[in-house]
Amino acid sequence: MSGEGLRPLWWDGLPTPAPYAGELPAAVDVAIVGGGYTGLWTAYYLLRQRPDAQVVVVDAKHAGFGASGRNGGWVSALWPVGLDSVAAQSDRETALSFGAALRDTVDEVGRVIAEEAIDADFVKGGTLVVARNKAQAARARAEAEQGATWQDGTVWLDRDEAVVRLAATGVEGATFNPNCARVQPRHLVDGLARAVRARGGVIAEGTRVATIEPGLVRLASGRIIKARTVIRATEAWTARLPGLRRRIAPVYSLMVATAPVPERVWETIGLQRFETFSDHRHVVIYGQRTADNRIAFGGRGAPYHRGSAIGAAYDHDPLVFAALRHTLSDLLPQLGDVEFTHAWGGPLGIARDWNPSVGLDASTGIGWAGGYVGDGVAATNLAGRTLADLICGVHSPLTELPWVGHRSPDWEPEPLRWLGINAGLRVAAAADHEESITGRPALLGRALSALTAH
Repeated sequence: MSGEGLRPLWWDGLPTPAPYAGELPAAVDVAIVGGGYTGLWTAYYLLRQRPDAQVVVVDAKHAGFGASGRNGGWVSALWPVGLDSVAAQSDRETALSFGAALRDTVDEVGRVIAEEAIDADFVKGGTLVVARNKAQAARARAEAEQGATWQDGTVWLDRDEAVVRLAATGVEGATFNPNCARVQPRHLVDGLARAVRARGGVIAEGTRVATIEPGLVRLASGRIIKARTVIRATEAWTARLPGLRRRIAPVYSLMVATAPVPERVWETIGLQRFETFSDHRHVVIYGQRTADNRIAFGGRGAPYHRGSAIGAAYDHDPLVFAALRHTLSDLLPQLGDVEFTHAWGGPLGIARDWNPSVGLDASTGIGWAGGYVGDGVAATNLAGRTLADLICGVHSPLTELPWVGHRSPDWEPEPLRWLGINAGLRVAAAADHEESITGRPALLGRALSALTAH
């Protein structure tokens, strides 16, 4: 394992962008803090609506440095809370419209990738989530039934149908949903950045922000950029901004990647349509077959760091990497002694009620989007389109969606935050262990729901 790269697989062959060397404008129409998907999609759609708008995107590191350049590459209609919960907060028709918007967003990402000639390896093969014990199968069947209720495309596959798609061990069945595509995350970031610059947007990398205030962005250098509208697109890094430490909890997700897998082995594994894949355990795992026939595989399991701390050292946890390699080898023993070539990680953002949100406060001119809980590759596109409409004063179906203007409660102060988040992780792992032994839905499942607020 000593050959594992410390940078994300997705960054291979790509140089680290140099800090912005141009003259930053003193005043703009819109200043966007954060050069990930949310910031770039917002700038892209805003400049499409208003080509003459002055838009600047600033990022402390470089475009795609955070989760946007490190994730598992699932462009999916997944949402951290179920449509039942959405309907409970609004109504059934609103929830149905929201689900349709999420599914349409997957295709919208593919459409822009094609239109802008972005080489991002976009393949809409759907997502397959296998059930590997009776408890997982019960959850999977219930999910398929819920999918039919909400018309989201989820179907149950019996064992024979499932193993044709993915010949994992212990498969009892699977759910399949067509509304997911595989993508190369960093290539998508770089393609979006080019499209924004081509439309006149300024992307100032290596530009650290000290504070976001009504009408201005104050840089760490002391310089001020005045703006009619300021958009906070900082996701996990929101916790570093003054007054916002409890708004979003940064929780780490880590990944590993194999060397290219020979075609003869792929013939025994499946994923011939480049489906993304997972299983129905409580501790989230996720994988994809890459364009060069590797497996990029990730999951939760890294601890939350007290005080919403973020640091480069937390991107690498040998115990979690070992667990991921073991999990993948257990899932797909056909891989044999395949070499693991990369291991990396990074923080994602979680709101206290697990509800992502997007909005624009007309009284301050400050907008935001985030709290995607790891489901942001597509949701950021929906956020960018929605923010563009809100900024331009356009009343549209997007601005009526139920996540617009949602305000999540703050996380608990420390040490309660540290205790609660890490307790949730331990309970999820314990529930999976219980189910692997008993084959029945874990009694700890209720405790997990209480800890995660959904």
